[in-house]
Amino acid sequence: MSDMGAILKDYWALVLAAIGFGAWVVRLEARSVRNEREIERLWTQRKEDLDNAQHSRDAQSKKLDEIQQDIKKLLGRH
Repeated sequence: MSDMGAILKDYWALVLAAIGFGAWVVRLEARSVRNEREIERLWTQRKEDLDNAQHSRDAQSKKLDEIQQDIKKLLGRH
């Protein structure tokens, strides 16, 4: 037991540094997993936004076509 105490007394800074490094690596991995999930969420949101924008453009185009047809009808009557 005294050998263990002597080893810890001599290398306590190295042991604490190794523990600290291990904790840092675990936190880094957790952050990277969290960022990966966030990126996936953002890509999904982007796809939904693009789909909604396409739907809006299609609806607007349809409405403009209707307006164009109405104008042609009105001009054709006069």
